Amino acid sequence: MAVVLLLGLWLALGPASRPSFNTREEAITQDIRLGDNRGVLESFQDASSGTRQFRVFMRGHEPTRTYSEGDVRELFGESVYQNAITPRSNWVFHLLNITSWSNVVWVGIGFFGQLAFSGRMILQWITSERRRESVITESFWWFSLVGSVTLFTYFVWRQDPVAILGQASGVVIYARNIRLIYKRRRREMRRTAP
Repeated sequence: MAVVLLLGLWLALGPASRPSFNTREEAITQDIRLGDNRGVLESFQDASSGTRQFRVFMRGHEPTRTYSEGDVRELFGESVYQNAITPRSNWVFHLLNITSWSNVVWVGIGFFGQLAFSGRMILQWITSERRRESVITESFWWFSLVGSVTLFTYFVWRQDPVAILGQASGVVIYARNIRLIYKRRRREMRRTAP
């Protein structure tokens, strides 16, 4: 399990996960996405004029012409401009693929959802091992529902349609199983009531 986890992290975050561009060594780069195309905005100090210059590198295309500070502000807005001229030393933002500290809360929600979702399988495995037969307990369905709703919320924030679709059906199925468990209990209580 650890090998699969490490392989997934390496594929998602490793050197092959991002396009490689021939930018200047001293340049500050910022990842950008235009539609479906990924690239970087390169910011560097022009030695001859002393002004800050910018170039855009997009996958599959030649670098753009050199842009001025005003051009970049007009094309991308003030926040992108500020990010492009400020060296980033915050490894947390880079690692989690976020842009602000408030986004850490969302990543925490995602981690909690994944922990609950994974915890259901560990709980089911331990219960089955104790009973020496395959058993799905009510807590399995509750962990599934909590994890699925939390992950669904996180993926909506991330705007990830594949993951949203994956969790949407689960929410309905887990809630329905919990409802069936409670309906069965009510029937049994009515049957055994004097």
